[in-house]
Amino acid sequence: MAGITLKGVTKTYGSQSVLNDINLDIADGEFLTLVGPSGCGKSTTLRIIAGLETQSTGDVFIDGSIVNETRPSKRDLAMVFQSYALYPHLTVHQNLITPLKLRDLTALERVPLFGHLMPERSKKMSTISAEVHKVAEILKIEPLLDRKPGQLSGGQRQRVALGRAMVRNPAAFLMDEPLSNLDASLRVHMRAELSELHRELKATFIYVTHDQAEALTMSDRIAVMMDGDLLQLGPPDEVYENPTDIRVAEFIGSPKMNILPASCDEKGKVDCLGQNIKIALTKKTKQTLSIGIRPEHLVLQSGAKSSFSGKLTYKENLGSDVFLHLDMGLGNQKVVIRTDPQDANSAKIGEKISFGANPNKYLVFDNDGKRIDAKRKGKD
Repeated sequence: MAGITLKGVTKTYGSQSVLNDINLDIADGEFLTLVGPSGCGKSTTLRIIAGLETQSTGDVFIDGSIVNETRPSKRDLAMVFQSYALYPHLTVHQNLITPLKLRDLTALERVPLFGHLMPERSKKMSTISAEVHKVAEILKIEPLLDRKPGQLSGGQRQRVALGRAMVRNPAAFLMDEPLSNLDASLRVHMRAELSELHRELKATFIYVTHDQAEALTMSDRIAVMMDGDLLQLGPPDEVYENPTDIRVAEFIGSPKMNILPASCDEKGKVDCLGQNIKIALTKKTKQTLSIGIRPEHLVLQSGAKSSFSGKLTYKENLGSDVFLHLDMGLGNQKVVIRTDPQDANSAKIGEKISFGANPNKYLVFDNDGKRIDAKRKGKD
């Protein structure tokens, strides 16, 4: 297994900057997810680690050794792609065994017919076969070994792709959107399988996705990237509860965080839509602010007790939860409240809905999108 470090890594294509001074230290055995919207630089970062692309500046280390000039085949890393990258004309068993034959057999031992005459080949093939069956057992694909990829479901093909990586026993697994081709229910199932596999292998996983649900549910830490920048790195709970940048706050969470316009006077008093918000700031600044509040932290209240109100335009019933979409007179921007079906039952489309929130749940961002409220520690 291996720890992986990036120091000052940048990548440019002509005048276009794709990665900006990326510094990342991934511990041995960690499950780290690079998450962000399309074009943020996460896949480029993964390909630089793999050696499939060369950084413009900066260094890549594997187990403390610099690998800037090391070929991909010599970095001892296994890639799992969105497209699975399986040989369609080979069986599952042949797909799994091929990387080991290339690694462990000499060129002569791989020659058809002639290779069987080589004295060490039989012993090597016995070891290779045992490794393949061990991986097949772990991934529960033993009944599929004689099938070809075209005869498999999407989830089965994904397991075979993982198996091709596992048989090599690499220093780390690099996964680029491996679940994006699967349907929603199968993605949920495969998330659980990947987490279980990581715990069993105790290997280093570096995972790329645009799906923040995958990042939050599987990772030891997540690295949120946008526009080539690494905006925030930390455990999923910390990034969700304490985003340091408004772009992270809006990206992580579904539905996304509500962002409301606010202002601050010279005494540090914060006003949001005519309501005085009691919240401590790290600096007093007379400027336009933004207040963030997650849908689950808003509560329905009677008019006398409420802080805010808006017209209900849409009720999104998901069974155990109902999302109420309110027009606050902020243009296309709506406020979303997560509540339970019982509380939402009395809310009628077109009516004014009153609501409030615990001030401890408010996040305050300055003009540059940076947090300026006193950072909360953990969950309340």
